[in-house]
Amino acid sequence: MNVSAVGANSGLNAVSGASYGVPPQQKMSNLFDSIDTSGSGSITQAQFQQAFQTQNPPAVFQKQGSDAIFSALDPSGSGSVSKQDFVSTMSQLMVSLRTEGSAQSGSQASSSVAASLQSLNQIDPTTVAPDSPPGTLVNYSA
Repeated sequence: MNVSAVGANSGLNAVSGASYGVPPQQKMSNLFDSIDTSGSGSITQAQFQQAFQTQNPPAVFQKQGSDAIFSALDPSGSGSVSKQDFVSTMSQLMVSLRTEGSAQSGSQASSSVAASLQSLNQIDPTTVAPDSPPGTLVNYSA
């Protein structure tokens, strides 16, 4: 296991998601526009599947698969989805799938945190040179 740490004064902050602070409806509207390359106002299942393969959707969506998600978007089976339906349904799916995924991964996260803490507690501070400046990257392999 490789554990890396950066000193507290590095000023680094972690932000989850590529579009931090953007409401889900806006994210889905932007996504729809990127899929609807013809500007027709609706997308087909083929367009959706291509986007699903090329745009690297979140893991919770990948787990469901493009066919299942498109079926939720197009419950009548018409073969196409309007922007309004896409944005509304995808926003709801995003919330529900992530909530479901978080509930399932809670115990995995706890064990991962415990393992990380255990590894960090094994670091010998005497292996860091005394003249190392603050923020020095420390690598430790357990």
